[in-house]
Amino acid sequence: MEPSKDAIALVKASEGLRLEAYQDSTGLWTVGYGHTSGAQAGMTITEQQAEDFLTEDLADAARWVSELVTVPLTQGQLDALADFVFNLGQNRLRNSTLLRLLNAGRYQEAAAQFKFWVMAGGQVEPGLVKRRAAEAALFLSGQANVTGDDA
Repeated sequence: MEPSKDAIALVKASEGLRLEAYQDSTGLWTVGYGHTSGAQAGMTITEQQAEDFLTEDLADAARWVSELVTVPLTQGQLDALADFVFNLGQNRLRNSTLLRLLNAGRYQEAAAQFKFWVMAGGQVEPGLVKRRAAEAALFLSGQANVTGDDA
């Protein structure tokens, strides 16, 4: 399964587009839609490069999700987790209670874990609060398709 337009839209809404490299709230050089690999001071890119970086970065994130998650996922769950990995990195997912609960088949409890990942630079970031809420909502959309519930 590949990230859908919902994952792309979530990243774009959360990251915004910056064609000139900047340091994020943790000091990491970033360009485009939150692309960090190879980003450095003074770097500029085109909108097409930003789109290409986003496509590649989300595909990488989805591959990590597929590697780490051992239970079936809906498209919304994959999209939410791909955004999470895109933003925080695969090691944060790998070592998380969210993943442990998810791989135990405890989807609802896993979804409740998104809200705990809202700190940057030692402070709660309002943008991350909003992003994690969007990820949780996307994760829970269509959940009945995975768990077999009708509700």
